[in-house]
Amino acid sequence: MNAVLPTAEFRWPVRVYYEDTDAQGIVYYANYLKFLERARTEWLRAQGVDQPALREADRLFVVTRIETDYLIPARYDDELQATVTLAERRRASFVLRQRVVASHDDTIAHCRAVVTIAFLQASSMRPARLPAHLIAES
Repeated sequence: MNAVLPTAEFRWPVRVYYEDTDAQGIVYYANYLKFLERARTEWLRAQGVDQPALREADRLFVVTRIETDYLIPARYDDELQATVTLAERRRASFVLRQRVVASHDDTIAHCRAVVTIAFLQASSMRPARLPAHLIAES
């Protein structure tokens, strides 16, 4: 795992499916959290973070806090992008800024969030120091 958490914005495409919407065809609010989770997972993967290997080493990432603003509703069949930007590194955690935006115009933000991710020892669920290569300046 030779990753350094980057500060550049990462983007992951999302298409709104019928199962993501409520009876009015609008994305159900909790599904934005799923879109954000997928983007975070792919962001880590793009940095070379092997989460199954971390789990084998008794380490894992968990969301400890999320603050979300829902701005403009997305609808069935919309093409979106979920973004991830590293905002802050700490010894055993990091803070991300995330958005769900329209694919054709990223000034159209449907949702934005600030997410705190902790790095834990899985067996004890206690904080663990992030490996040096994950907290080095990029």
